[in-house]
Amino acid sequence: MEFLERLSATTLAVGLRRSATLYMFVNAAHILAIGLLIGAILPLDLRLAGLFGKVPVEVAAPFLSRLAGIGLALALLTGFCLFSVRPTEYAVNPAFLAKLGLIGLGVLNVLLIHTGKGWRAAMTIGIVRPAMRFSATLSAMIWIAAVVAGRWIGFL
Repeated sequence: MEFLERLSATTLAVGLRRSATLYMFVNAAHILAIGLLIGAILPLDLRLAGLFGKVPVEVAAPFLSRLAGIGLALALLTGFCLFSVRPTEYAVNPAFLAKLGLIGLGVLNVLLIHTGKGWRAAMTIGIVRPAMRFSATLSAMIWIAAVVAGRWIGFL
């Protein structure tokens, strides 16, 4: 808890609490980052799950996965800034904890997908194996659930 209290006292956290305009811009950046993440990951997951078969996976997947990675990095950065405003409250919020767990599962799933043989096959010859289809479906569910958990934070 001491770390969270120190985080809450940082210049960034104090600035975000004192300036509604700064908070608004960081919050908007967080929403845009989530939009970039979800806007890239869902079409990728749907394609890998077997939909949109006419779209070449070896063309779409590298582009969409990079965009999703950028969106994730920006969402984590802006999310940390927003977390710093009320860290002790968020640290015990069940929805926030669920969101963190789902993000962790989503990142773990990405790592498993990208380091597996199925990803290499999809990227080189465009063949999506059944395990990849399952992982993509799971990915879509995880990231959607993370967004829902994030929206739930303010209601608890």
